[in-house]
Amino acid sequence: MEKRIVNPWQWQEKVGYAQAVEVIQPAATLYCAGQAAIDAQGQVSTADMRSQLLQVIANLEEVIEAAGYQCRDIVRLNVYTTSAAELFTCFDVFTAWVARHGMQQASTLLEVPVLAYGSLKVELEATVVR
Repeated sequence: MEKRIVNPWQWQEKVGYAQAVEVIQPAATLYCAGQAAIDAQGQVSTADMRSQLLQVIANLEEVIEAAGYQCRDIVRLNVYTTSAAELFTCFDVFTAWVARHGMQQASTLLEVPVLAYGSLKVELEATVVR
């Protein structure tokens, strides 16, 4: 698989995404459901945004690795949150994660009124290609 990143500007690199990602000759594609702050026993988090974001990232990594893929191959990442303002106070967690894996993905952030189970604050949905 070959990826071509399309960034007519550089400003988006500071917040950890690309304007577009072209995938040439993929071998396989993994479509991940939205991952939220729910532990392995199914307990839903009531923690703060930072704690939930860390759990969400860990859950997404686990799904991707269990399928035999790598986070660096995420090409599309949608972020759903109940509070963009609150998410931005801990966005360093997100950008550090993106940098750690050398990710360059197209992303969309959406603020929604509620996520499943009521206490969830953030959810990540990924498409991964190899």
